[in-house]
Amino acid sequence: MTDEEWADVAEELMHQTGIALRGDAEACRWIAVRHADDHIHVVATLAREDGRRPNVTRDYLKARTACQIVERRYGLFRTAPADRTAAPRPSRAELERAERAGLEEPPRVSLRRQVATVAAVAESEDAFFVGLRERGLLVRLRFSVQTPGQITGYAVAVPGYRNSAKAPIYFSGGKLAADLTLPKLRHRWGAGAAVPTARRATRTQQPVLDHEARTAAYREAAHAAATAAWHMRHTSDPGVRADVASAASDVLHVTADITGNRELAKAADVYGRAAQEPFGRPSPTSSSGNGLRVAARIMAVTNIGRGDQRDRSRDFTVDLLFLIANLVEIMDAVAAHRESQQRAAQAGAARQAAGRLRTVRRQAALPVRPTPPRVAEVQDAERLAAESFPIPLSDGLRREPAGLWRPDRDHEPRRRGPKR
Repeated sequence: MTDEEWADVAEELMHQTGIALRGDAEACRWIAVRHADDHIHVVATLAREDGRRPNVTRDYLKARTACQIVERRYGLFRTAPADRTAAPRPSRAELERAERAGLEEPPRVSLRRQVATVAAVAESEDAFFVGLRERGLLVRLRFSVQTPGQITGYAVAVPGYRNSAKAPIYFSGGKLAADLTLPKLRHRWGAGAAVPTARRATRTQQPVLDHEARTAAYREAAHAAATAAWHMRHTSDPGVRADVASAASDVLHVTADITGNRELAKAADVYGRAAQEPFGRPSPTSSSGNGLRVAARIMAVTNIGRGDQRDRSRDFTVDLLFLIANLVEIMDAVAAHRESQQRAAQAGAARQAAGRLRTVRRQAALPVRPTPPRVAEVQDAERLAAESFPIPLSDGLRREPAGLWRPDRDHEPRRRGPKR
């Protein structure tokens, strides 16, 4: 770009942020310095010539708008909008502190993953806070000043992660992801205007079921994912597509959590951006999305992978791979959906997550095709989920006889009989 073009970029930035509007002789003074071909440095005062202060409220978002304007004007690479679909990244200080502490990842990342998983399986606000504490996390509640006892927010911390004053470092839900704020979570749970007051719910321990029950839960989730993938490909309703994209994130988080698979956890982290609506806006619920959410809760209730490492390896069966294969189908459809919305960053996140899931399938060394779009009912898992969660399974699952899909005969190797 030429000096004149860079000058126009700087003027647009100052104009959009409100620091120096075009044609305003009393605006703040600023200077732009160009050191290289790919960027400039801009320095501005925050005092106008008439002595007033400029309005720099939400200047980060305004600067992002200015960048998008010049990207279109000069045909530059389109960067993502400031729509909060991307989760907040750890700061440099967080990265360095985690490295000094010998942690694999900054606590902000692991906390985001754990909070998202608990939110996916909790049926109420009380169950959500109990689930966080059962994982050993510190939970700090924020209370209303006008209405004593009413919870208005929360923050979580890892017990061993402390600042220089030896105090725990807390992260609020909004600092983890846009859809993890308490108002957004209440909308997810259908709390509406009913805001519960602070109280400690009793800790409930679900029974650990056997391997067959856990396998049935995987099978149920695979069929629910197959149906959701089919709807993603055949519907043009953006609300349904948004709901399926969001619900698939719940299933992926739960699957990664109960299997302990690091690659699945990374896929869940990456896919979170593709599943988000701008600014964490909740999407309208759909039958396909409800089917995925119920399947995620069934898997959580049946305590898949809650034993030792041998149990987790044993649970990594063909039924789980069917589920992963169908999640790949959903993510491919989500990527196409985001592309049609001209959200390149979200489409790229969906493709990257699908690539990681394909890696998991290759490492399993089992040829698995996506299951057909049919949702089967698993009687034991349904009964247990119905007792634990107040969401009717009929909202997301069709009542059909249970049955495991098998590959077509045409794809099975034929056995030769004895030669005569």
